[in-house]
Amino acid sequence: MIIYLICYVGSFFLARGAHYFLSGLLLLAAALWLYIQDYRHSGNLIHLRGIFSLFWVGGQGLACMKLSHLQGDWQAMTWFCMVLGFVGFWVVFEVLSRTYGSGYDSHSRWRRFTGDPRPVFHMICVLTGVSMVSFVTEAVVLGYVPLFLRGVPHAYSEFHLTGIHYITVSCVLVPSLLVIHAHLERGRGSERRMMMSIAMTCISLLIPILCVSRFQFVFAVLLAGFTYISLQKQFNPVYVAAMVGIILPVYLILTVARSHDVEYLNGIFEMKNEAMPIFITQPYMYIANNYDNFNCLVEVLPGYAFGLRGLFPLWALTGLKFVFPQLINYPIYVNKKELTTLTLFYDSYYDFGWVGVLAFSCLLGVAAYLLTIKLREMRNPMGYLLYAQMGVYLMLSFFTTWFSNTTTWFYLILTGVLAVYYHWSERRR
Repeated sequence: MIIYLICYVGSFFLARGAHYFLSGLLLLAAALWLYIQDYRHSGNLIHLRGIFSLFWVGGQGLACMKLSHLQGDWQAMTWFCMVLGFVGFWVVFEVLSRTYGSGYDSHSRWRRFTGDPRPVFHMICVLTGVSMVSFVTEAVVLGYVPLFLRGVPHAYSEFHLTGIHYITVSCVLVPSLLVIHAHLERGRGSERRMMMSIAMTCISLLIPILCVSRFQFVFAVLLAGFTYISLQKQFNPVYVAAMVGIILPVYLILTVARSHDVEYLNGIFEMKNEAMPIFITQPYMYIANNYDNFNCLVEVLPGYAFGLRGLFPLWALTGLKFVFPQLINYPIYVNKKELTTLTLFYDSYYDFGWVGVLAFSCLLGVAAYLLTIKLREMRNPMGYLLYAQMGVYLMLSFFTTWFSNTTTWFYLILTGVLAVYYHWSERRR
């Protein structure tokens, strides 16, 4: 933590002196150092604090490089909130680890999970079937499938039926369930169940492709990868290579399918180096600009929402947003209308300012600690799915608000339902 704070202060003053590239490099080095420390201590490639350190601090380092004309100097409050968001999480996690143990001491042993694969197989079949029916319903009612439209860059944004789309995108959990099923099926020799599970997973991955949703596809693959790593509890470079090998070609195909050509994207990103390749420009801006959107919020926010932004999932899932539309009448503030992705702490600042950022980061630290120490003794396989979800949310902490997103809570609730079903099936057996 001391090394991080030294690097952070150094990055702040370098940015004030317009030495942007050095400012960013310093934070990237700090992010790598923090991740390596947690990995060395735990041996867990997806240790939740390590993941958050690498991607939150590393993402800020990329943003500090200011490679786009859209990026300006940040407010002092922005810098303060960025460090609060990380320090609150890290310190709470550390205090709990020192008080109650980290779960990675020399006396603790990994518990290889075993159980009945049949309930998981049932989950895969039902979830895929329900998601497919929901997708077909949306396609019939709306009259189109986004993949087959041309010249409409934002076709997926309009492909939503209220209440149904949550079920459609629940297909992203199926690849992770396949990983769990394969783990439990090992040595049981049921090839028919495995082949059916693989077929269902292929169908589930087809849905985000038909929706032209790069995010949902990437999320599904990352979630499956995190689930696999948490079950195997060992590092293998093949994991990363396999995920990249699956994600990259589909991502590029879906980018073309969404009519996002190079000229269109370059016009949005406004890079200082116009010759920079698009395969560098696009991921850079999808990470870096979110921090500048947070800075935009700090600059122009007229008043706090006092919890109404963060409670959006409650208003959406209960239908209260239709009865009292003023509950959701809070616009987002971004530096360009096409770039609407945010950071994990955007809504917490929107609600309560820096106090909200600190409180929310501390709560995340508690949740991450509890999941991390429970990873060694999971007794329900859905616990691995829950851990993987938290890992992906913290990995993509630069991307969106996550926990004030209705879809996130739908996934969490659905995971809870699946866990109850597995527990009930085991008790019956």
